[in-house]
Amino acid sequence: MNLHFFKKSKNTFLFLIGFTIVVLPIFFYLVKVDEKLPVYNPADINPKLVDASVRSKTKNHRIGNFKLINQNGKTITQKDYENKIYIADFFFATCKGICIPMAHNMSKLQEYFKEDDNIMFLSHSVTPKIDSVAALRVYADQKGVIDGKWNVTTGNKKHIYELARKSYFAVTDEGTGDEDDFIHTENFILIDKKGRIRGSYDGTKTENIQKIIDDIALLKKEKK
Repeated sequence: MNLHFFKKSKNTFLFLIGFTIVVLPIFFYLVKVDEKLPVYNPADINPKLVDASVRSKTKNHRIGNFKLINQNGKTITQKDYENKIYIADFFFATCKGICIPMAHNMSKLQEYFKEDDNIMFLSHSVTPKIDSVAALRVYADQKGVIDGKWNVTTGNKKHIYELARKSYFAVTDEGTGDEDDFIHTENFILIDKKGRIRGSYDGTKTENIQKIIDDIALLKKEKK
């Protein structure tokens, strides 16, 4: 009786070991394959970050068309970012606060993806009247911006502020982009090749660099 029990227990034990060896790797493979970033629409985001005009939208959100001027005086539009994964942020060249660690972290990301033509960066000035093309050129040189990889841009203030509030959902305050309006945000926004928001991060925190790198890796694995 004891011998029979022992053999039965041994067989059960061996079965469990075999099951674990075969099934668990398959399970983790399937989980890994299915892992992907969410697609964010206005209704998925903190309402305080979303302009009231688009707050109820539940699907098909894309970054709106844009027309900006970069550090070389070149016009930059959404066509320059077509089929690209990119990180967007909002800054101003004379900022002595959050923009400093943000630029440092963006530079780190640029260096990591320097040889990857599918990854780009886009910074929008929130003080476009002050940040002329000449001022942006100086700023770009100071921060090690690679032309064609990272565009630091100026343009129409109302247009830039509308992008921040209605496309990227980067700021919590409301406004119209008039002369007295001012936004200041630490957010890095991850945009996929289809112009969709796939992540938002505190750009002042060094620990988020690896998170962004990992999330971009996930995006690159997605089927077209």
